[in-house]
Amino acid sequence: MAATLSSSCSSSLTPSSSNPHPSLTNPRKFITYSISFPTTPKTPTTCSTKLPPKFLTSKSPPPQSLPPLTLRPSAAASSPTTTSATTFHGVCYVVGDNIDTDQIIPAEYLTLVPSKPDEYEKLGSYALIGLPSSYSTRFIEPDQVKSKYSILIAGDNFGCGSSREHAPVALGAAGVAAVVAESYARIFFRNSVATGEVYPLESEVRICEECSTGDVVTIELEENRLINHTTGKEYKLKPIGDAGPVIEAGGIFAYARKTGMIPLKSA
Repeated sequence: MAATLSSSCSSSLTPSSSNPHPSLTNPRKFITYSISFPTTPKTPTTCSTKLPPKFLTSKSPPPQSLPPLTLRPSAAASSPTTTSATTFHGVCYVVGDNIDTDQIIPAEYLTLVPSKPDEYEKLGSYALIGLPSSYSTRFIEPDQVKSKYSILIAGDNFGCGSSREHAPVALGAAGVAAVVAESYARIFFRNSVATGEVYPLESEVRICEECSTGDVVTIELEENRLINHTTGKEYKLKPIGDAGPVIEAGGIFAYARKTGMIPLKSA
């Protein structure tokens, strides 16, 4: 780009008696500059990308999709595992909302190793020992390692707090087969499925407000219902879904071996 510069200067030269040469009086106001730039037409700043012709024609074949991922079953697993008809019958123990993992199993007992049979049994003897004194009926009687309550009924947000997997393990070790709650903390639900210790079932209504500790109840998984034989009432439960076969197998690793996802241990 070229620019042209033009200047004009007009001044008043006045002679002086002491200086015979003329002098310039205030030259700034007489000097002007004019700068002009050549104008060029503006071009649009849009960008367009041209696709190869094969993407612009309707006759091109669609992109090939990858085949679905399948796991190779072992010879022992001839068909996928399905949820079988399972029924739990027993006496229930009722708790309220926001029962956290510190109440289910306090941190001081987390040193117990569930893989050791004697410590597993001892862990169960401390289940729900952290409940406040407002629960007058103890979940496990003194000097006992098992609870007579095989079904636990709870309110909202059961299993909140820390992510310790000892919580469902302690309940299972104490003899609990299933927990029926209005809702769960996600980590407790996941740990229950992964360990296979208890069935974390969800109710559609607040059963905890209509059942009492000591009521005799039956849970029918296939029918997705809970029957309170003491009151004569029935309640609808939400389906356990794909988590059912995992729990029935005994946890995620047992389920993986059963279905051939991981090889069985050699004898």
